[in-house]
Amino acid sequence: MDFQHIIEEVGRYMDFAGVAVMVVGALVSIPLALRGYQPKRASGLAPFSPYRAYRQLLGRSILLGLELLVAADIIRTVAVTPTFESVGVLAIIVLIRTFLSFSLELEITGRWPWQKEKEHDAGSSVPDGSSVPS
Repeated sequence: MDFQHIIEEVGRYMDFAGVAVMVVGALVSIPLALRGYQPKRASGLAPFSPYRAYRQLLGRSILLGLELLVAADIIRTVAVTPTFESVGVLAIIVLIRTFLSFSLELEITGRWPWQKEKEHDAGSSVPDGSSVPS
């Protein structure tokens, strides 16, 4: 078994893991959403409907699956066949998947990945127990 064959197999397993995460996530999200799962950031807010909870859970599964698929593409393209054509195709794939990831992150959290998390109330407490001035 040579190095190229090993890298191809690792890439194939990463592809499988990415698809499996999405499929398992979609299946596991159904009972969680029906049981009334609420994301941590939503505590204290009005509860999500089962549909909204399912969308959030499914979106998180798809995000993780996309990350694994991008990793698999990078492993196979750069480690095995680093030609200008293959690197160009990889760049386009990564660009499309990055756009999808950003869109899903916006849908799930309501903010872009580079934005800070919104404060739920103006009087949040800091770790020492004192209140943050308004």
